[in-house]
Amino acid sequence: MPADTATLTFIGNATTIIRYGGITLLTDPNFLRRGERADLGHGITSRRVKDPAISVDELPELDGVVLSHLHGDHWDPVAERYLDRRLPILTTGAAARALRGRGFRAAEAMRTWDTETVAKGDHAIRVTALPGRHAPGPLRRLLPPVMGSLLEFGPPDGEPRFRLCISGDTLMYDEIAEIRHRYPGIDAGVVHLGGTRLLGLLTVTMDGRQGAQWLETTGCATAVPVHYDDYTVMKSPLSDFDKEVGRRGMAARLRHVERGGTITLGPARTESPAPHPAR
Repeated sequence: MPADTATLTFIGNATTIIRYGGITLLTDPNFLRRGERADLGHGITSRRVKDPAISVDELPELDGVVLSHLHGDHWDPVAERYLDRRLPILTTGAAARALRGRGFRAAEAMRTWDTETVAKGDHAIRVTALPGRHAPGPLRRLLPPVMGSLLEFGPPDGEPRFRLCISGDTLMYDEIAEIRHRYPGIDAGVVHLGGTRLLGLLTVTMDGRQGAQWLETTGCATAVPVHYDDYTVMKSPLSDFDKEVGRRGMAARLRHVERGGTITLGPARTESPAPHPAR
């Protein structure tokens, strides 16, 4: 595969492996098995209903982790035990402080629009923290701060060759529109869905309607849906998103990836699927 080709492998929930030019990043590591419970804070847990595609000991050598927030379905005890404590972890300020206290000294606190770069030789992935909000109004104080991420792939110095936007566990709100204003022409997006509902009442991740609105608002040329059927708290199935995207005339933008499947990433005019199992 050419050195300038990037790939995304879907492991399950919001966990992906992203490779580019010898750089390997892991997003939102969640390796609990089916039947185990994720800690969502305030005494709330949720049971996992689908296994991840690989186990944590099958991960490739990593150069960093991009973590949207510190919830048990995005950073679990399995990942915490296994991952190298020297790994750079790009995440929110609250998550970075907590992880540094647990021995992950390279955890980097990122404010919205901050950028960090992971580079090897002639290739780099620039990671910019994007707006995110895990709950509506003042209720967001009950949940951990969350960020989305923009990954720009290209040379260490110079213009990016393509861009990937990861929503994080956000709801739609006004500041999401700023992403497109600052970064027009995003090539691909990874959208966290599920319509996660805590205590059966409070919706804290995008359902199908909000996910379609996110795609429309950010202007991502294509979208990979994740985070929609792994836990019992997820109440909005993938079909909700598919139907709403189709209703808005954007069905051609969808790229579904099975657990363990891999797709290539690149500029919207050239990107193409290349499904194969994760290794």
